[in-house]
Amino acid sequence: MTLNIGDPAPDFTSTDQTGNPINLSDYRGKKVVLYFYPKDDTSGCTAQACSLRDNYTDLRAAGYEVLGVSVDNQNSHQKFINKYELPFTLVADTDKSVVEAYGVWQEKSMYGRKYMGTARTTFLIDESGIITGIIGKVDTKKHAEQILT
Repeated sequence: MTLNIGDPAPDFTSTDQTGNPINLSDYRGKKVVLYFYPKDDTSGCTAQACSLRDNYTDLRAAGYEVLGVSVDNQNSHQKFINKYELPFTLVADTDKSVVEAYGVWQEKSMYGRKYMGTARTTFLIDESGIITGIIGKVDTKKHAEQILT
């Protein structure tokens, strides 16, 4: 499934880093940065999360709620949040339903080996749940700047 700007953002129900249920529909009326990343506490994912953390005040001032999604479990997410003092929610998509709904669970290749994984992608969603932006070429160190421009 390929999502495009102007499409409704697929709703989902999952759990956050504390094990509490989280639904995208709970964020209606707010703009959302929904960012998908491969794995907690790896170099690129840490740079990306820290860019969002360091610019969180500006993102909030622009009206955004930030939600990160990976297939890691809630314990992994909680450790990642604690280690880097991340001020936003991470979604534990352990059943891969969210990454599949957004079309970011894709075949990848490293050192000639093919495997399935999360394609680093960010969706900007407006107050009524419509996708207003898609960032497919994420600059992990300057991700907040990509969102804000």
